[in-house]
Amino acid sequence: MNTPSSESPARNYQDLSQFNLPAGFRGRSAIVVQLWWLVDSLLFRPSPQIAFGWRRMLLRLFGARIGKKVLLRPTVRVTYPWKLKIGDCSWVGDDVTLYSLGPITIGAHSVVSQGSYLCAGTHDPSIVSFDISGPPVVIEDQVWLASEVFVMPGVTVGRGAVVSARSLVASDLPPGQLCRGSPARAYAPRTQVSPSGASPSRGF
Repeated sequence: MNTPSSESPARNYQDLSQFNLPAGFRGRSAIVVQLWWLVDSLLFRPSPQIAFGWRRMLLRLFGARIGKKVLLRPTVRVTYPWKLKIGDCSWVGDDVTLYSLGPITIGAHSVVSQGSYLCAGTHDPSIVSFDISGPPVVIEDQVWLASEVFVMPGVTVGRGAVVSARSLVASDLPPGQLCRGSPARAYAPRTQVSPSGASPSRGF
């Protein structure tokens, strides 16, 4: 059996000294970025639980498009607010990370439960300079991401889909389906019941 020679040169997979952030990648100047991080640390995260309007206002001041009656917990992390859009009446739970290096869109009446991570940023491992990009993440209307769901860059979760806790969403998910797993896959249609005739639902 041939074994690698200890004298052969090691392959250079990534050299971070060659990394360069693309011009305009952040979407705002370095000063605005730093100002947001200060506001996040001093005004957003320490705010009282009930101060939903205050947090909506802070995000809007930095360019986020936040709909009516959106509820964001104070422990939500938003990297770049100006790349964030959330539709009316949606909820974003405790310790959710919205890693908005690229655009993140959350539709109306959607729920992103506690500990979930929406990742709109990645690097190219085939390039030595470790180039960065921001593929968009889209969560359509009336979606429920249960606790600790991880959504990868460039993924769309279709309207009305439900994703079970601790699932990895590595590719697009179809609308109106119950989904689970790592990677997440649709396994059953989401049923619809009227509030007056609702029956106990399965856990997700």
